Amino acid sequence: MPRVRAVIGDDGLARCPWATGDPLNLAYHDAEWGVRVHGEAAYLERLTLEAFQSGLSWLTILRKRPAFRAAFAGFDADTIAAYDEHDVARLMADTGIVRNRLKVEAAITNARATVGLRSAGGLEDFVLSYAPAREVVPYAETTSPESTALSKALKKQGFAFVGPTTMHALMEAIGLFDPHLPDCHRRGVASGG
Repeated sequence: MPRVRAVIGDDGLARCPWATGDPLNLAYHDAEWGVRVHGEAAYLERLTLEAFQSGLSWLTILRKRPAFRAAFAGFDADTIAAYDEHDVARLMADTGIVRNRLKVEAAITNARATVGLRSAGGLEDFVLSYAPAREVVPYAETTSPESTALSKALKKQGFAFVGPTTMHALMEAIGLFDPHLPDCHRRGVASGG
């Protein structure tokens, strides 16, 4: 596999190639990607958005993120878990979000499963328990033994749309390992507890 290299931006900083070309991607890359998040709502949001991103560009999700936050009550698990068919219909009519019935239903299913995980320490602790103990080489894999194990464990807990590739993307996004290229200006500074 040829080595992927960072791209130098107009500001002179080296970044992972996907972060160039759009200010939203750049801002997300520099401020959020690979940075640890805390709290149930933050984990549920990232898990939900990664599921909605499946098959789409991340930029599409970033552009729609404010609408997702409004449509899904700030990713409050209790509120989403109470959604019914009327809410599904409302979400399917919301042009601000990605209107995919399976993904909308999965978001509700995952909120219910998140509520169910509270008795076992909660979603945050559950996901963190699958953090890789090894160094992960950025861009070298789209799944990993850890993302596969997390995917299986979440499915066992009742979650949906949590395949190994989606869980690998989640692990990158929330800083369970440093996803930045070695020559990226964010390498070594983004992740942490």
